[in-house]
Amino acid sequence: MCNDYRLLVDLASIVEDFDNLSIKITMPEGAPNVPAREDIRITDMAPIVRAVDGVRGSAELVNRRWSWPSPKGKPVYNFRSEGRRFESHRCLILADGFYEFTDPSEPRQKRLDKWLFTMADHSWFCIAGIWRESLIGEAFSMLTMDAGPDVAPYHHRQIIPLTRDQWADWLDPSVPAAHTLRWLPQGSLPVTQVHGTSPAQGALFL
Repeated sequence: MCNDYRLLVDLASIVEDFDNLSIKITMPEGAPNVPAREDIRITDMAPIVRAVDGVRGSAELVNRRWSWPSPKGKPVYNFRSEGRRFESHRCLILADGFYEFTDPSEPRQKRLDKWLFTMADHSWFCIAGIWRESLIGEAFSMLTMDAGPDVAPYHHRQIIPLTRDQWADWLDPSVPAAHTLRWLPQGSLPVTQVHGTSPAQGALFL
């Protein structure tokens, strides 16, 4: 399950791309710090986009923590989408790649193999997410579903990357979640091996 993703895109490009899709971005807390990062990990602060007052085409860009604590204290960083309607608190998580981990390909290697998935048609994309209030403040989690054809060889579950024509629909709670949360066609998420590494421990996905 995804516990590490990447964002190397500058803030100006993010705002421009949303504007080209007729999604007006505001920054109510000021321009967030969005440094280029090869690895964004659980509990890190990262940028998300969420709707403003339910107005389609109007959204705000804020920095929030990835994961909120479960009742037992473990971070909830992935959240199952099946059977849920998500009629509020939807968000878009900005990324240009996400990672999955598999058992080492070399028998003597202690670290897991690390794989980077990107979007074939665009240099960066958004991941379907939700945000909520918690004891530590507002935080977000990535939605998941059974793995589609590109991710299934690496994991039985996957997060949900969205194409650009899906962004406005996901931010609009009047659009049913099932209309947006679906697999991309095979070949949409090219993958490359990065290196062997160790995954995060002690986290929780729901």
